[in-house]
Amino acid sequence: MNGKKKNVLALVGAGVLLVSLAACGGDNNGDNGSGGSGGGADGTPWILGTTDPVTAVDPAGSYDFGSWNMQYNIFEQLVSIPAGGDTPVGDAAKSCDYDNPTTVTCTLRSGLTFSNGDALTSSDVMFSFKRNIEIADPNGSSVLLGAISNGDEKSPTLADGAIETPDDTTVVFHLNQPDLTFIKVLSTATSSIVDEEVFPADKLLADDAVIGSGPFVLSQYKPGEQAVFEANTAYDGPRAAQASQVFVKYYSDPAPLKTDVENGAVDIAWRTLSPTDLTSLEDGGKVDVVRGKGSEFRYWVWQLNNDVAKDTATRQAAAQIIDRDAIAQNAYDGTVAPAYSIVPPGFGGQKDSFQEKYGEPSVDAAKKILDDAGIATPVKITLGYTPTHYGPNAVDEANEFADQLNSSGLFEVKTQDAEWEEYQTLYKEGAYDLFILGWYPDFLDADNYLTPFIRDGGFFANGYTNDKVNTLLDQELGETDEAARNDEIGQLQDIVAEDVPLIPSWNGQNVAVASKSMSGVADTLDPTYIFRFWMISKSG
Repeated sequence: MNGKKKNVLALVGAGVLLVSLAACGGDNNGDNGSGGSGGGADGTPWILGTTDPVTAVDPAGSYDFGSWNMQYNIFEQLVSIPAGGDTPVGDAAKSCDYDNPTTVTCTLRSGLTFSNGDALTSSDVMFSFKRNIEIADPNGSSVLLGAISNGDEKSPTLADGAIETPDDTTVVFHLNQPDLTFIKVLSTATSSIVDEEVFPADKLLADDAVIGSGPFVLSQYKPGEQAVFEANTAYDGPRAAQASQVFVKYYSDPAPLKTDVENGAVDIAWRTLSPTDLTSLEDGGKVDVVRGKGSEFRYWVWQLNNDVAKDTATRQAAAQIIDRDAIAQNAYDGTVAPAYSIVPPGFGGQKDSFQEKYGEPSVDAAKKILDDAGIATPVKITLGYTPTHYGPNAVDEANEFADQLNSSGLFEVKTQDAEWEEYQTLYKEGAYDLFILGWYPDFLDADNYLTPFIRDGGFFANGYTNDKVNTLLDQELGETDEAARNDEIGQLQDIVAEDVPLIPSWNGQNVAVASKSMSGVADTLDPTYIFRFWMISKSG
């Protein structure tokens, strides 16, 4: 391979502080879409307010919304999902295609550079995947790269021969099993391309030192306070920035975020205001509450390692009692939609299997399930929830569901809660028989709501296993016939409704609050939950 040509460009200037924004002027009437090319936008700066924390800016060290949305704007991936779409298109790569179900070939665009002027080649791509897998950061998302990993949990590394780079613009992936979702994995932030001349191979790079090749450069970052993004003057890809600067202000509580958006101190509030806050802002009329299609999923997990949850009839009885409409109305002011499958509507093969099996909530039907199984009532269970991680409405949901179970007379429910860090440890240790979790997709495919949940206990380690489920998961991942794959996905949902390792609760929208001067917000509010800074503009 040819050595990397050095052509160091001056970095764009550091961003001004938030307090100086009032002095900024200018206007931008350009296209808000993802088309076009070239960096160095001169559109009006704008401010985003969010409660999403950032774990790490380095793509090898995070698996959360706050971090991933920084990375989507700083780095290129091989492919990306266009706003409102679900099929990957070229990003750093002109194309990525399956040669067969276990081989993917990507061809890079010519002349790619990082914002520091270093050339971006296939060597950087291989380096990026290898370091992510080998660092295996506990807060990272290297788990998504299992198709090219050696599978060793103690010493993970890129599998031998998993990536070939025959020249500077060609990358060939050899997967360890058929996986027709892999190109979608290449569109996620875990597949962000980093500069092998800058990023260490065996540890994370400091947050304020990261550089990428995407539409923006991170010019300032104060964890928990603010981030400043500058349009990348070296960028010439399809995601051209509309604004010269974007400021992100981080909030630990939604109350001051609501106040600041009302007072015009931030231009956009995205993640996360409560349904009550959204209703209040909408009624006030000073700002726009923009609602887009979402793929958020909230659900209740049974811990099958606990004795009380081992009986299928117990789990089925709770699934027969849950009143999702009441939860949607009483806990969320009708802003969420009841979910009757672990796969949300809109995905291939989706079916409302829980509704087909259980119909309307029925105490009598639940009693029959328990009586037929010879289970004495009331069944004592501990229901767990976390009070702040999912917002205050999750507490309302927990209390609503507990009340439904208790009022049936068939269950005796004790509720317990813990803050998020402790909660994750407790639910895996079996402190709760039934506990709440939330999910946003890594990529838009039905499998991303199946494999992470029902293969051998899922990521939450709840003790569920089913050989037929594992076989069907392997089949649908490698199935090239769409109708056959949809049938396999439907079978999996039916099995989940029968076995009830978890109970789906609701699906949510993607919602932002924006001042009247903002454009492009509605376009980026789609089920990917990628907040595309480059599409947003502000009138002067």
